[in-house]
Amino acid sequence: MRANHGTELPEDFWIPIPLDTNNITTLSPFLVPQDHLGGSGIFYALAGFMFFVFVFGTGINALTIACTVKYKKLRSHLNYILVNLAVANLLVASVGSFTACCSFASRYFIFGPLACKIEGFMATLGGMVSLWSLAVIALERWLVICKPLGNFVFKPNHAAACCIFTWLFALIASLPPLVGWSRYIPEGLQCSCGPDWYTTNNKYNNESYVMFLFCFCFAVPLTTIIFCYTQLLITMKMAARAQAESASTQKAEREVTKMVVVMVLGFLVCWLPYTTFALWVVNNRGQPFDLRLATIPSCFSKASTVYNPIIYVILNKQFRSCMMKMLGMGGVEDETSTTSAVTEVSKVEPA
Repeated sequence: MRANHGTELPEDFWIPIPLDTNNITTLSPFLVPQDHLGGSGIFYALAGFMFFVFVFGTGINALTIACTVKYKKLRSHLNYILVNLAVANLLVASVGSFTACCSFASRYFIFGPLACKIEGFMATLGGMVSLWSLAVIALERWLVICKPLGNFVFKPNHAAACCIFTWLFALIASLPPLVGWSRYIPEGLQCSCGPDWYTTNNKYNNESYVMFLFCFCFAVPLTTIIFCYTQLLITMKMAARAQAESASTQKAEREVTKMVVVMVLGFLVCWLPYTTFALWVVNNRGQPFDLRLATIPSCFSKASTVYNPIIYVILNKQFRSCMMKMLGMGGVEDETSTTSAVTEVSKVEPA
């Protein structure tokens, strides 16, 4: 790059690698294809991946909501939270994945600066709701199965309050870049938008915003999930030892162990790459990195709209049977056999 574009701070974008130009505006991701950042094959491959995420993410989550509306038996307090997760995933898939697919296919962000801010905000909002919903699900399982509050019963109004909390906290986390604390700009290969991790200008104070997101939107939910599921495993193992001759208890213990491992790994796959990359950029200002690799964390977080419902919904026997019924692929199972593994476990207590 012939010019030091550290002194040029475009209002609506920032390309954080050296470029062979004296005028970075001529390479604006809102005006021209970003072929200087990667080969066309990479853009088209990512467009195909985002198309898959858009189609399946939109379909699975819309089906989850439709099933809950149609079948009254799905309207339990836990399923309210799962529907909240589905709504958040649907928002990310229909807005974030769709715009990313179109932009990768065009090799630049074709919708313009205002749409970039809207897409960044909506994707961040949906992502934060999804992330906190996972923590709320873990908290609900801990309260129901481990009974730390004694006879406290987790009711639908509690679930509704938790859902409202996820949206309020997500708004607190996603609004600041719209009012000057950081900003939403194209990221990675400049075809999707998110918070600005790159620049150090005091006008945006990006470092403090990144640390805020890391502490309250990643570390706290992850700690909640690990604590709750660890307590769940301990309770199940105690129940299994106390009822060593009960085949159903032993089976439930094994199922819960697998469930916990899958859920924690799913959370980490969703968010660890994105969080790690953001922290690395903030703490290694000026270090070169490949923007193609920088795009992967964003794609992983958007792909959570597909594998979150697979983990939390499709593996739930009630939702799975109702989905099959709605799609004409089978009948709804008897009530006695439609309870999910985690619900069966809630009936098991250590002696």
